[in-house]
Amino acid sequence: MSRAQAIAQVSAYFDDGRFMTSLQKRVAIRTESQEAASRPILYDYLLQEIQPELEGLGFTCEVIDNPLPGGTPFLLAERLEADAAFTLLTYGHGDVVRGYDKQWREGLKPWEIVVEGDRWYGRGIADNKAQHTINFAALTEVLKLRGGKLGYNVKVILEMGEEAGSPGLKEVAEKYADKLKSDLFIASDGPRVNAPTPTMFLGSRGGCNFDLRVNSRDGGHHSGNWGGLLRNPGVRLANAIACLVDGKGRIRVPSLLPDALPQSVRNALRDVEVGGGPNDPEVDVDWGEPGLTPAERVFGWNTLEVLAFKTGNPEAPVNAIPGHASAHCQIRFVVGSDDKNFIANMRAHLDAHGYTDVEVTLSGIQFTATRLNPDDEWVRWGLASMQETSGKQPTLLPNLGGSLPNDVFSDVLGLPTLWVPHSYPACSQHAPNEHILASVSRESLQVMAGLFWDLSEQGEQVLARRTEKTVAA
Repeated sequence: MSRAQAIAQVSAYFDDGRFMTSLQKRVAIRTESQEAASRPILYDYLLQEIQPELEGLGFTCEVIDNPLPGGTPFLLAERLEADAAFTLLTYGHGDVVRGYDKQWREGLKPWEIVVEGDRWYGRGIADNKAQHTINFAALTEVLKLRGGKLGYNVKVILEMGEEAGSPGLKEVAEKYADKLKSDLFIASDGPRVNAPTPTMFLGSRGGCNFDLRVNSRDGGHHSGNWGGLLRNPGVRLANAIACLVDGKGRIRVPSLLPDALPQSVRNALRDVEVGGGPNDPEVDVDWGEPGLTPAERVFGWNTLEVLAFKTGNPEAPVNAIPGHASAHCQIRFVVGSDDKNFIANMRAHLDAHGYTDVEVTLSGIQFTATRLNPDDEWVRWGLASMQETSGKQPTLLPNLGGSLPNDVFSDVLGLPTLWVPHSYPACSQHAPNEHILASVSRESLQVMAGLFWDLSEQGEQVLARRTEKTVAA
């Protein structure tokens, strides 16, 4: 019984086709959480696909309804051992974005895995079906080798609404806080920093979506007769946006920025390279906050993006001054930002610059920014385990550039959160032709087997050191 054997067993699980077989079944299930007609399918994924696997490992499982009306279901599971030293909580989501079947290129189908070299195509294969399949498989092989004794408890929460904004997840965590009580959180979602490099991130940037709108009048008026006499809402809105963010992407409203870039975050990002992959866009070196590296701009700072802008009739323009203009925008933000007052602060800034005619309203579900201290004992332990398994120096990202419901685990449940992603930036998640890399998946199985094994051997000591430091502080 050894760590090397655990890694060998999980490698064999990939090599002999068991991983592919399991993943094919899961990709074939059309778990589109944005479609109301998919509700029975979401339950089936939990009840018929995930629950039997976990029960086979000794978990007690319960599929629960969403506490919010119209929400999607959750699976809560726990595997408890007598005299367990601590408890691990893990998470995943089985829902996917819409398949957009007709938009996939010839030869690909969203609900069937198609293999082309290192690429395995399928909807939801990267986000998130391969990721939780990898984690459950690695746990399975470690359990087998250790004779069913880990030395720690494992709890699972798998949701079916992440792609719809995780409605009800916070409420479930609050209601079942005692049941979900744990000491450490490890889960997988999102991409590595690049395909070859094992990666850990400790939280995520928050997301605040908002709408800007100028309503000047009910309809359009001939630009020849009225040009120069009527305020143009498109021009007004374009200049209002320029008042918020300049022509090089720098936010011009100080109250929309974080307090500072902590030294621990700067240290973690010192050697991180962003982009450079064969399918990655070229990074614009002079875009965004000046004085920051590309990694600091996307992982350590705030950005304001215009996602859509409309005035008049873009598909069939006419010679008329439009009556209104609108833009859908987003702030991605890090810990230390005054996100509760973003809208009020933008309102005050626009008013102070004469744009009182521009409406500002929140739009959609907002995500909170979270970040575990990069100097945490669990972080050091996790990085050391990943390096031992892969033989590579893993990349530590203080937080993901995108947004995840990590606040549910870090804030509501109060857990140190380690995310170990098994995808890569050019995987086309949420788009046609979504795929994973077989090479990354095989290495990820090994990395997770190493982590679960090392938790058995070292977890109690790491927890004790962390507790001592917390008490001393």
